[in-house]
Amino acid sequence: MTLSYKKLANPFVYQGYESPEYFCDREAETKTLLSHLKNGRNITLISPRRIGKTGLIKNTFYHLKEEENDAICLYLDIFATKNLNDFVEQLGVMVINDIVRKNASFLEKTIAFFSALRPVLSMDPLTGEPSVSITVEPTQEDITIRSIFNYLNESGKEVYIAIDEFQQIAEYPEKGTEALLRSYIQFAQHVHFIFSGSKQHLMAEIFGSPKHPFYQSTEMMGLKPLKCDIYYNFCQSFFKQKGGDLSKEIFEHIYQQFDGHTWYIQCIMNRLYESESQVENMSQVNAALLSILEGREPQYESMTQFFTENQFALLKAIAKDGIVAQPTASKFIKGHKLSGASSVKAALKILEDKELVYRTNDGYHIYDRFMDLWLKRI
Repeated sequence: MTLSYKKLANPFVYQGYESPEYFCDREAETKTLLSHLKNGRNITLISPRRIGKTGLIKNTFYHLKEEENDAICLYLDIFATKNLNDFVEQLGVMVINDIVRKNASFLEKTIAFFSALRPVLSMDPLTGEPSVSITVEPTQEDITIRSIFNYLNESGKEVYIAIDEFQQIAEYPEKGTEALLRSYIQFAQHVHFIFSGSKQHLMAEIFGSPKHPFYQSTEMMGLKPLKCDIYYNFCQSFFKQKGGDLSKEIFEHIYQQFDGHTWYIQCIMNRLYESESQVENMSQVNAALLSILEGREPQYESMTQFFTENQFALLKAIAKDGIVAQPTASKFIKGHKLSGASSVKAALKILEDKELVYRTNDGYHIYDRFMDLWLKRI
C-alpha cells in the first residue's frame, strides 16, 4: 500500500514527522530497524535528544505500514511519567484509542475487554472522533498490563511499539518494574519493541548489565548526526525547488555550530526558507537565530527564577566557554568568579539532574543549544 501525503508550505519540519519526502536520509538506519522488527528482534536505540531519533522511528513505522497494510504501529513517549501507574495508564490509553480510532465498530467489544481499566468514552470536541480515557487502580498495574498484552497477542496482527525515553522506568519508585515488563514482553510473539532513550549511561545499564532483567534481550543501535554533505543536498533541493539557493559554506557553518543536531538545524532552515530565497551570508542566519531566541526569551527568563545564584553563575560560565572539561578546576572557577569547587560540584549535579547540562567525552555542554546562545548574550 502506498500512503499519500500532503505538500507542505514549508518543507523543513522540526515538530513531528510528515513523510519520507520531508525526512533526510537515514536510509541505512531505517533498513536496519525494519530488518530487526520484521525478524522478531527487539531494538534498543540510544542517541542524544534532538538528533532525529523520533523521526527515524516514525519513518520506520511509515514504511512498515506501506509493507504491512494491517500493521499496528504505536509510539509512546514516557518522559513525563513518574511511576508505574502513569506508564500503564499511558500505554492503555494509547492502545485503546488506536483500536477505537481504526475500528469504531468494535468499540463496545474493546471497552468490555478492558473493563478492569474502567474506560470512559468521550468525543473529541475538535475532531468529533471518539476518545477513551482510563483509570488504573493502585496495585492493579500487573493485571492491567496483562490484559493489554493479552489483547495485543490475540489481535491477530503484528504490533510494533516504540517506547521513547525508556530510561525513565529506572526512576520509578516501584521496585521490580523492569522485571514486570520483561515478563510480559518476552512472551509477546506478535508484539515487537523499540526501546529508545537519550541517557546513554542509564540505557546501557538497563540493557547491558547482567543485574537487569532486560540484559542482552535486544539489538543495540546508536544514532549519529547526519553527514553534512547529505544534509546540505537535502536542504538545497528545497531552496532550488522555489528558484532559490543555499550557500554550502553557510550551511556548513550552521551544521558545525550545532554539531549536526537535526532539530536545531531544521528550526533554522524553517525560518530561512520562510523569509529568504537566496541564503548567502551570515547576517541572514543571525537574523533567523535572533528571531528564535527572542521567541524563547520569556521561557528562559522564567526558568532562571528557579536557579540559585551559584547554579545560574555556573550555567552562564559553561555557556561562555562552550565546553568545559574540568568545571571544578581552579582556573575555570577563578576565571568566572565562581564559588569554591564544592559549590560548583553541587550546582553541577543539580543542573545535570535537570538536564540543563550534559557531559560528553570532551566535557560539559549546555543541553539546549538555543539556551546556550541566549546565555552568551546576557
